[in-house]
Amino acid sequence: MKYRVMIKILATLLAKRKVTAKELAERYEVSVRTVYRYIDDLSLAGIPVTITRGRYGGVAISEAYRMPAGFLTRDEYAAACNALRAWSAQAGDEAAMSALEKIERHSKDEKREMAVSGNIIVDGGTWGDGGTFADKMRACERAVNENLRMKIDYISREGEHSVRVIDAHVLILKRNVWYVYAFCHTKQDWRTFKIGRIKKLSFTGGTFEKREISKEDIPLDFFYSSDDMCGVTLEIERSALADAEEWLGIDAIEPRGNSLVCDVSLPKDGLANKILSFGGAVKVLAPQSLADEVKEIARAICGG
Repeated sequence: MKYRVMIKILATLLAKRKVTAKELAERYEVSVRTVYRYIDDLSLAGIPVTITRGRYGGVAISEAYRMPAGFLTRDEYAAACNALRAWSAQAGDEAAMSALEKIERHSKDEKREMAVSGNIIVDGGTWGDGGTFADKMRACERAVNENLRMKIDYISREGEHSVRVIDAHVLILKRNVWYVYAFCHTKQDWRTFKIGRIKKLSFTGGTFEKREISKEDIPLDFFYSSDDMCGVTLEIERSALADAEEWLGIDAIEPRGNSLVCDVSLPKDGLANKILSFGGAVKVLAPQSLADEVKEIARAICGG
């Protein structure tokens, strides 16, 4: 944890050259005292980082600084570049791209045999969104970083349309889907909003004071509790294997005798319809209640 945060602080300094300790603390979810301690550790490692006090003070790094040979291992260089490239590609973050370019340039200039390449791209948007998703991501990231209040037009999973005024605190990536965790003034409570379901957004012109929250405060289950899940056993025909692997995951499907079988826990909502979308190439072995539901829907489709 400490090492990862120190690397992130260094990357931020390489991109911006000067930043306040408070901004670093808020961005990386540590205390200002911890930031100062990490800065001291970076200084002890020979990195020319300075701290100035006062109105125009902050944490700064020398413009002439170049990362020393051996500061990062080959794998660490690759991991850092991949993470920065993924974030900048998704959110259009200029600071992340600037840090990436500097890290790669140091690698090339020092003639390292580093495997620094952009081999990870994250796209949490939807098919056919025409690039608007990236605009929403950039706006949400700016709202989080600069404490800017937003007004959003939101469409829930149930199709309910609402206009909300929110204070965005955290961006969350879960199962390749982006969410923003915010205090909703409309509901006077904390809410998690799926960024892909925001129809449009704008800044109200107001700002907000960040509230203290911990990771334990953020509900990462979002929509599905244990009661919403169902343990199932499916038999999959080879003709449907590719599509089933993309749905269930390659590791979940295994050969048993002459069959391909999967034991997995899935959300109950819409499960029968999903199974029917395979056109009979996926069969329910258990539970019997799910098999009966699939049969009933199939009969209704046939008019029987």
